[in-house]
Amino acid sequence: QVQLVESGGGLVQAGGSLRLSCAASRSIISINAMGWYRQAPGKQGELVAAISSGGHTNYADSAKGRFTISRDNAKNTVYLQMNSLKPEDTAVYYCNLDGTYYSGSVLRPFASWGQGTQVTVSS
Repeated sequence: QVQLVESGGGLVQAGGSLRLSCAASRSIISINAMGWYRQAPGKQGELVAAISSGGHTNYADSAKGRFTISRDNAKNTVYLQMNSLKPEDTAVYYCNLDGTYYSGSVLRPFASWGQGTQVTVSS
């Protein structure tokens, strides 16, 4: 299977920036879709940003103009650049990848989640 390791979370003041990374544990042949989700205490989880295999991006209204999702195929890594952070952005952020990889000579599908990384924005 493909494991995803997230990094880049932390504590930042309002107005600051963070870049989250989501690295796959093995080489990925293709990605059908990737996204970043977040879960705040007492709130329903939400999709923050997503990008399709064709490069089409989709952002939550709360993230538009402030967050950017991108990927580095050579590094098998997905990023979420977050600027102008607000206290309401405080949450655990999770990445999700859906694609294919080779296990030996067999091409296999996968759908994996990262372990989550805490983002805390102070006012």
